[in-house]
Amino acid sequence: MHYLSIQIVHFISYQNHLLMLEIDSKMRLKLGKVVQFIFLASCLLFFMTITYIKTDRASAEAGEKNDFASVWQERVPQSLDASKEYENIEAEVRKVEVIKRTTTKAPFSQDDLFISVKTTLNYHKPRLDLILKTWYKLARDQVWFFTDSDDPEYSEKTNGHLINTNCSASHNRRSLCCKMSAEFDAFLESDRKWFCHFDDDNYVNVPKLVKLLQQRSWQDDWYLGKPSIRAPLEILNRENLTQKLSFWFATGGAGFCVSRALALKMMPIVGGGRITTIGENIRLPDDVTMGYIIEHLLKVRLSVIEEFHSHLEPMKFLKPEKLSEQISFSYSKYENEMNALNIEGFDRRVDPTRFLSLHCLLFPNFSFCPKK
Repeated sequence: MHYLSIQIVHFISYQNHLLMLEIDSKMRLKLGKVVQFIFLASCLLFFMTITYIKTDRASAEAGEKNDFASVWQERVPQSLDASKEYENIEAEVRKVEVIKRTTTKAPFSQDDLFISVKTTLNYHKPRLDLILKTWYKLARDQVWFFTDSDDPEYSEKTNGHLINTNCSASHNRRSLCCKMSAEFDAFLESDRKWFCHFDDDNYVNVPKLVKLLQQRSWQDDWYLGKPSIRAPLEILNRENLTQKLSFWFATGGAGFCVSRALALKMMPIVGGGRITTIGENIRLPDDVTMGYIIEHLLKVRLSVIEEFHSHLEPMKFLKPEKLSEQISFSYSKYENEMNALNIEGFDRRVDPTRFLSLHCLLFPNFSFCPKK
């Protein structure tokens, strides 16, 4: 009986052991499934976290780039509203391409011309009065003056064509590039076909300028002007100081012109005031910066126009009988010597620049010209 009791106890213990093993097996199975679920959930959470981090990092980097761009973005000339994006760039380019395909030569008249004249407040009286009295009258609707201060008197005299660029009045590299940016942005915002830049010490033979431009299509890439140096300018490549870059540039003192087709190619590079940034990067003034952009970056060569003249040339060597064929003139003064045209006309005390005399030679019917 005792033996039977022991066997029963052993049997019960064995059954309990089997039951516990069965329960333990089920628990392990369930626990395994729980662990598997937790593992899969952890992997999913891990990949979601990695994706979020990458996206956030990309956004942060983009934000940093935007911040960098905003730091270097030049102060926008308020009077030009140049802060807006040029949303019609592609439409403008397509328009030019359509005209190229459908016509051999698109018409150009003086009304399609945009002439910018760079000046400063201190020169409004001594220089602008002379321009307003002479060649400006031949192109009232085509000439804009870009200055550095408000001047109600000259704004009225120019019929609202005096633009305050909000640039510095100094003559340093940054100020010059700032004004050039304002000039070029104003042209880009217009529907004109040719951009021509001159300084406030230039005289422009407007009919000859128009004739020059009519001989070339604004639908093609044209960079017209005259260099003031005998060889291409060489500068260090800022991205690789062991290399040199060379290019021609049209001196701003003689004036230069850019076709709209070329201007549209320049727009993504220079639009919105970026000429200033480029000029600062290469450490060169406005006219040289334009040559760098056009000749070096865009690979469009300067077409030399010998009829453009700057104050860097001896004006006295221009023959009087050839003056009517020239396009631009200038003057300068070195100590007591005047570098000006050697032509007859008004007394030199009245007309030291010889622009009044030149104008009457070219257009004798103006009221202030002496009657023969």
